[in-house]
Amino acid sequence: MSDLSRREPARDPEPRRESVRPEPSEDYGDLGERRNRRIRIVAWTVIVALILGGGGATVITLILG
Repeated sequence: MSDLSRREPARDPEPRRESVRPEPSEDYGDLGERRNRRIRIVAWTVIVALILGGGGATVITLILG
């Protein structure tokens, strides 16, 4: 017999686990609000930085010609 015919049959992979999200606990109620506030602050900071950076580049381009 060749080595190919002696191999063990393929085993079934581990059974699939269904991903179930745990329900939010009452202890973590404030984290959602804090996270949203932090996301808003970061977003506005990025927007302002992009506007200032673009405006600054435009001014330098106009000055230096």
